[in-house]
Amino acid sequence: MEHVDYGVIDRVGVITLDRPNKANAQNRGMLDELHECWLSAARDDNVRVILLQANGAHFSAGMDLSRPEPAEPPVPFSNTGDFERMLSWRNVPKPSIAAVQGKCIAAGLLLCWPCDLIVAAENAEFLDPTLRMGMAGVEYMAHVWELGARKAKEMLFRSTPITADEALHLGMVNRVVPTDSLRSESMAWARDIASLDPAMTAVAKRALNGTLDVQGFTASLSRSFDLLELAYSAPRPDRLDGLEHMQRTNEEIRQRELGRPTTEEP
Repeated sequence: MEHVDYGVIDRVGVITLDRPNKANAQNRGMLDELHECWLSAARDDNVRVILLQANGAHFSAGMDLSRPEPAEPPVPFSNTGDFERMLSWRNVPKPSIAAVQGKCIAAGLLLCWPCDLIVAAENAEFLDPTLRMGMAGVEYMAHVWELGARKAKEMLFRSTPITADEALHLGMVNRVVPTDSLRSESMAWARDIASLDPAMTAVAKRALNGTLDVQGFTASLSRSFDLLELAYSAPRPDRLDGLEHMQRTNEEIRQRELGRPTTEEP
């Protein structure tokens, strides 16, 4: 595979995002390969736990905003297939762990939030600036479930990053570890869980996810996705080309984080 590595170690299916030169920004090829790896891990009876990690300094900078090559289709702003894939990752009957370091931005959240557990490096930051990029959110709108309503609104309305320690306090991540210990600590968790009876972990996971579903988890995410589809299908003659607008406002966000003035509000 070109963008994602996959292997099995001690009954752990290890999926590794491998576009470090692009901060693991997601293009269509990466998302397709990632789904193939999830399917391989789900089908393999030798795999009891799935570990999602990333090479390089950052877990994922979100959607790749560079112009795609002519032969490569762009990743759409919202996509039913990708949304259904993310729900399927969440419902794989095997425990899953995401190991997150550096930036985890917008679409990056869609890769770690479907996992059952999140181990974060102390330098991890979680951010969703989609409203400032002219969008209404992301496909897998689990913000309220992960952060609570007030913090979810702050993340979206102000584009403020959430640090690893704050994410731990909010219950979004399970453990914060030194950055250079992230891989070893995450694998230690995975090996420990892999020692359990896989039939019983599958039952426990189904029960826990089912409790969230009774409370409305899947229904609320589906409703949010439908609203996104409507929002993105509406004509916006006042906007620039969608990708150009996202690139411009993304740069404004970066300049604001550096404390530099921007010329205009998005």
